Amino acid sequence: MAGNSQAPFLLLILLAQLVGFELCDAGAGIAIYWGQNGNEGTLAETCATGKYSYVNIAFLNKFGSGQTPEINLAGHCNPASGGCAIVSSGITSCQSRGIKVLLSIGGGVGNYSLASAADAKDVARYLWNNFLGGKKSTSRPLGDAVLDGVDFDIELGSTQYWDVLARRLKAYSKPRRSVYVAAAPQCPFPDKFLGDALNTGLFDYVWVQFYNNPSCQYSSGSTDNLIKSWNRWTTSVKAGKIFMGLPAAPEAAGSGYIPAAVLKSKILPVIKKSSKYGGVMLWSKFYDDKSGYSSSIIGSV
Repeated sequence: MAGNSQAPFLLLILLAQLVGFELCDAGAGIAIYWGQNGNEGTLAETCATGKYSYVNIAFLNKFGSGQTPEINLAGHCNPASGGCAIVSSGITSCQSRGIKVLLSIGGGVGNYSLASAADAKDVARYLWNNFLGGKKSTSRPLGDAVLDGVDFDIELGSTQYWDVLARRLKAYSKPRRSVYVAAAPQCPFPDKFLGDALNTGLFDYVWVQFYNNPSCQYSSGSTDNLIKSWNRWTTSVKAGKIFMGLPAAPEAAGSGYIPAAVLKSKILPVIKKSSKYGGVMLWSKFYDDKSGYSSSIIGSV
């Protein structure tokens, strides 16, 4: 009788373990960039859609070389007056849903660069104390919420020392709280700016931009260059998961848009065979709202 009375309790433990496993290994998902258009809704609203597993807040686009760092969230808020601290509640709301929220540094427009290894370490310290789990700073641009990590969207400036920044950020990880590092390299391999950094093997997520680069993107109905490039990335880069980065609408990029039907029928079945496959990254929330792209593909990702 004693053994039988414990059976329901043991079953509950087993179920809890299974649920915990599912939460820890949620499988592939969609990553989205948020922050560059004031008409794309709030961060909390973005996560409440249930479409996204990762949100990159874009961008911290001024830093390095002794500059005072600055974040630019377009029409969402004014960081100069401390107005972007309102984003803090959105960050915690997303995290409560199991969504990872990262700060994206860089971008296609800005004034950023790393002048030396010491400069990279200074930037890492700034990021740790102002956006991650470091000492509380009165100048935290996004308020007291602790972000899950940092995304490197490096498209200009120096080509050196990004590996130093990645190593230093990753070193801030603690047993109960990892600092995730992600990257958004261009699809021509190796990436001009992030090649050395990616060679560290420290990156948890790599969402390769398979657009605005005709040599390695979908074009004229052909998937050949795209698949060839995907295979090169997934077999050459030591990273946790690799994502196919795409524009969420034709007008979101100069070239490389893939109709959702084509992605689902001709591309996802091929790239999902890779053990490195992590899902799809979309630029951006604003364009996804207009096109409904994520809604069209979420069941296939």
